Amino acid sequence: MAIRLVLVRHGLSSFNAKGLIQGRTDDSLLTDEGYEQAKKAGKALSKINFDKIYSSPLVRAAETAKTIKKTFNKEQNIVFDDNLLEVDLSEWSGLKIDEIKKKFPEIYPIWKNDPENLILTRNKDKTYKPIQELFDQANNFVEDILRIYLGKGNVNILVVGHNAILRCLILLLSGQPKQGFRKIRLENASLSILNISSHYDSFRTQIECLNQTSHLNRNIPNQIGDSRIFLIRHGETNWNKEGRFQGQIDIPLNENGRNQARKTFKYLRNISFNKAFSSSMHRPYETAQIILQNNKDLKIKKLNSLVEISHGLWEGKLEAEIKEKWPTLLKNWHDSPEDVIMPEGESIKDVSERSVEAFNKICLSQEDNDLSLLVAHDAVNKTLICNILGINYSNIWMIKQGNGGITIIDLFKDPNKPPVISALNITTHLGGIIDSTATGAL
Repeated sequence: MAIRLVLVRHGLSSFNAKGLIQGRTDDSLLTDEGYEQAKKAGKALSKINFDKIYSSPLVRAAETAKTIKKTFNKEQNIVFDDNLLEVDLSEWSGLKIDEIKKKFPEIYPIWKNDPENLILTRNKDKTYKPIQELFDQANNFVEDILRIYLGKGNVNILVVGHNAILRCLILLLSGQPKQGFRKIRLENASLSILNISSHYDSFRTQIECLNQTSHLNRNIPNQIGDSRIFLIRHGETNWNKEGRFQGQIDIPLNENGRNQARKTFKYLRNISFNKAFSSSMHRPYETAQIILQNNKDLKIKKLNSLVEISHGLWEGKLEAEIKEKWPTLLKNWHDSPEDVIMPEGESIKDVSERSVEAFNKICLSQEDNDLSLLVAHDAVNKTLICNILGINYSNIWMIKQGNGGITIIDLFKDPNKPPVISALNITTHLGGIIDSTATGAL
């Protein structure tokens, strides 16, 4: 039983179009393009049976929510919640970035590099931290949602809001990693999905996807970095389908896995990759070969440090078989994977250390405008994403990586700018908005 939160940022607004800071002002209205984006978002979401719709009361979000709602067959009210209001940027609202740089040269760099610690003045004499206030709002919203819906069965909730508040919601549900605000991005009318389930006396979050834009006729978000890495999980194997722990046994792709790779190739057909990396195992390497079928001269560098986690004696076994012989260890693997070393296998700490070291070397090798393909495995990709977000490798269950799913990471030459996850686990090329790939063992 889980809560599925589908987060939608409002469509393009008049202030977005003019390059103006919006904040909490209600002078920014949805543009014609914004209405069209909202219609497309609604169409993409129309097959999901939503139990509740929440929206910010600001006009640009409210109009997006109303437009999306028109595409649904089910009639229901929209709950306008003040906890979904956008960040209050006080006198910055209505200004262009260049104007803010000139008027506030000492604090603008804080907004760009460490927004959680930005201090502004409200009503001439009262100082406040706008992003910290926003996290308080997000916390209030989450507490209400959990109180009303958690443990009450499977519930689908649509949340329409703004860039900053939705980022704070995502980060809060991810444990609020330090300086995480600049590590993710959400574009106008983009779709992000989080799943929240009961976990003992608390809850557990799974980020299914972030910043999907394919419904807007834009397969991937525009590049914002100096270079870009496409991190992809290999296609399906028979053991993925059966739910067997495969680990470092070199199981090949099945026909569905090859088809997933072909669909990924078509989805990324306009990307001119100039570098390619893969785990040295066969299933990711074959996935990479299929994705690069029109660029066969590009050498794929195989990296042993990106192979899947070793499950040791668990490899080849179904979860039911493992539970019969190692019930406590399996339970610990699901509850606190950081504490588990599988019999004759690896710990998730081992996987994280070798994978992050390899990824950092790849990042250091990037040059201006490089477009790199990197194909690896479930556990490997999850530890890399955790590292980028600034959360511990113990949180691997927080990240979903579907077979053939695409995660996009933008990199910057500026050492003050961390890598940004511009999209996470895009699987729309393999089905609908919801990730329907195999949910087997790692």
